[in-house]
Amino acid sequence: MGNPLRSAQDRRLPRIPEPCALVIFGVTGDLSRKKLIPAVYDLANRGLLPPGFVVLGFARRDWGDGDFESLAYEAAKKGARTPWREDVWQRLASQFQFVPGSFDDDPAFDHLAETLDDLRERNGIPGNAAFYFSIPPAAFPLVLNQLARTGMADNAKSGGWRRVVVEKPFGNDLQTAISLNQLVDEVFTPGDVYRIDHYLGKETVQNILALRFANSLFEPVWNSKYVDSVQITMAEDVGIGTRAAFYDASGAARDVLQNHLLQLLALVAMEEPTSFDPDDVRAEKLKVLKAIAIPKDISKGSVRGQYLPGWVAGERAVGYLEEKNIPADSTTETYAAVRLGIQNRRWAEVPFYVRVGKRMPRRVTEIAILFKKAPHLPFDPADVEMLGHNQLVIRVQPDEGVVLKYGSKVPGTTMEVRDIAMDFQYGEAFTESSPEAYERLVLDVLVGDRTLFPDAAEIEQSWQVIDPLEAAWAGTKPEPYRAGEWGPRASDEMLAREGRAWRRA
Repeated sequence: MGNPLRSAQDRRLPRIPEPCALVIFGVTGDLSRKKLIPAVYDLANRGLLPPGFVVLGFARRDWGDGDFESLAYEAAKKGARTPWREDVWQRLASQFQFVPGSFDDDPAFDHLAETLDDLRERNGIPGNAAFYFSIPPAAFPLVLNQLARTGMADNAKSGGWRRVVVEKPFGNDLQTAISLNQLVDEVFTPGDVYRIDHYLGKETVQNILALRFANSLFEPVWNSKYVDSVQITMAEDVGIGTRAAFYDASGAARDVLQNHLLQLLALVAMEEPTSFDPDDVRAEKLKVLKAIAIPKDISKGSVRGQYLPGWVAGERAVGYLEEKNIPADSTTETYAAVRLGIQNRRWAEVPFYVRVGKRMPRRVTEIAILFKKAPHLPFDPADVEMLGHNQLVIRVQPDEGVVLKYGSKVPGTTMEVRDIAMDFQYGEAFTESSPEAYERLVLDVLVGDRTLFPDAAEIEQSWQVIDPLEAAWAGTKPEPYRAGEWGPRASDEMLAREGRAWRRA
């Protein structure tokens, strides 16, 4: 029975997490400092954490709780989205603890298990704990086996719930993903596994569902009868930074295409779920992933690229092969574009062009639905010379919002029609700023909401798309493009062969 004193207009979160611990492995790393710790502070500042909440940091450092608190203070203050309040921080920091050790250090994990047990009495936490793997993928099996050995992953033994959050990449091909899925599902119960894709925590990504299913305006034309093509672009203006070892072993397709972009494609193309229950949403996404068709001729339907020295935003940028710790003969791609199809009635013969690249002119992630051109029977060809495809563009980042492009008459004595844009921006339409993606996802883990987390079947199906591409690319050299360009010329030619062009993002 609902609360009779609560107004239906009260849109506050209906519940906050139960008293629990958040255990962060690799707490001194970039992800923890730049994203996780600021997200925890912002949740505390918004009043969304329970009084009995503890953060346990685990890393290979000879630190005490005070050293951990100092690191966390600097990280939270630098990365916080919400205003800084010292009283909030002091309450939160009093619940920080640090456990030093390496992943093959049995006594350290025994000490971590004892610390969690002590929290039952001291902090009133009834065995609830979420384990966040902010660590290299190669270390996942080692940590999982330690959690199994000590019984920390056992719900029954702990007397509460035990959950695990695993960062991408989840494996580096189908077979490694299957092996990792089997291991994590043996150590934790499958319903307690949260495979995180931070793109799904972005407000603009979740707005895809609202845009499609809360409005009657778009659904009638969201199909092959009206849609000419779909373009999904994720461009970064930066290089590989400090990720040389990981990036050179994976490349753009494994790093981003397999997870972020295929998830965006699934949300755009899926059928309406019967509810927003996690199982219903994932079932519809999985249908799309199973229906994806890769090009029959991968050499013509895909392009790999690697950036050369150039200029980005007025600054000189080195080429990929000149980046620190990159082998001089590396054939790893920093750009990937592929034409995909979806074999169902809604999307038959509609190409989905997906591209990702580093050292592009600017940072942008967007989804563009390009509609078929109208017949233009009443118009003289010169009247509509400046008119392109109607477009619905969902801007995921950085200028979050939606743009609708359509034709309008130019003021004057002639019937000249050209494109104009209706532009919705989150920052202008709403007074409240959007939560950071990790803020939303960490909260979902603590309250047990798996809607925004792909399951094992989605991960494995995504690799079934990527593995044939990687096999076809093996032994080939990526096409060169200069830093500051929108990818290799071959990418433009791939679309030009079908009479199309990349949208200028």
